[in-house]
Amino acid sequence: MAERAAAGSRLVIYAALAGNLAVAAVKLAAGLFTGSSAMLSEAAHSLVDTGNQGLLLIGLRQAAQRPTASHPFGHGLRLYFWSFVVAILIFGLGAGVSIYGGVLKIVSPRPVTDIWVNYWVLGAAFLIEGTTLVIGLREFRRSKDRRGWFEALRHSKDPTVFTVLMEDSAALLGICVAASGLLLSQLLHAPVFDGIASVLVGILLACTAWFLASECHGLLAGEAAAPEICDNVRRLAQQPGVRRVNDVMSMHFGPSDVLLALSLDFEDEMSAGAVQDAVTRIEQGIQRAHPEMTRIFVEAQRTQAHRSGLRSAAV
Repeated sequence: MAERAAAGSRLVIYAALAGNLAVAAVKLAAGLFTGSSAMLSEAAHSLVDTGNQGLLLIGLRQAAQRPTASHPFGHGLRLYFWSFVVAILIFGLGAGVSIYGGVLKIVSPRPVTDIWVNYWVLGAAFLIEGTTLVIGLREFRRSKDRRGWFEALRHSKDPTVFTVLMEDSAALLGICVAASGLLLSQLLHAPVFDGIASVLVGILLACTAWFLASECHGLLAGEAAAPEICDNVRRLAQQPGVRRVNDVMSMHFGPSDVLLALSLDFEDEMSAGAVQDAVTRIEQGIQRAHPEMTRIFVEAQRTQAHRSGLRSAAV
């Protein structure tokens, strides 16, 4: 399952990388040729996105490294780190360059020459970005279960997929904004709209970066598995001989790499061997239902002692 998810993530990233690289080159050439600030902002946007895909690939490669003595739980959190760096780059480079270039164009507006070149380039870019978005959506649909699209996006633990989806969505909206600015500057003979479009593209990128940063921040801080998964784990742990499931604690180390810790109160009359057998059945049942639970730790603990420990930790 983990290998299939990683392969799907790489497919999405490679598609986005190829598309963004081609679009960035064409946009940059058109922006320099016509003098369009909005087009140059879109080129900066695509260049940043291209670099971001490379960073996500680095994150995937580092996350796939085997556990070591210094990192016994593996390196999965490195993927979340690089995804957070991507969000910072989108904000600092993409949004910053776009807003700065737009402000300069507003302060000193200059007419855009050969404006039809920009329209052709934006049209081609829309088709390329749309294609990569469809590939990303197709892969994302396989993992979203019965949730709605936005809810699934918010709960996704795979930053490679939701980062590419957000980047491509922002790219398509940015193309529409840039085209609108060029059209208004042409119809109204007011090149200031080209600069306004550039600023709006920058604001769009800043909003995208904020969303990605907030999602990656939660994962870096040790986000638990989805509530419905934890509830199912609690039901699976309620096996014969288990008096009470005291606690279910989980933490994502990667999209398909979850650490699970259970505190269980077993019946007093059970022997040590019976407890071991029960623990084995519980672990096997949980891993069959949730293969992403790669590490499961079970603590035999009386409910009274568990509650006392919680009270002590809260003081």
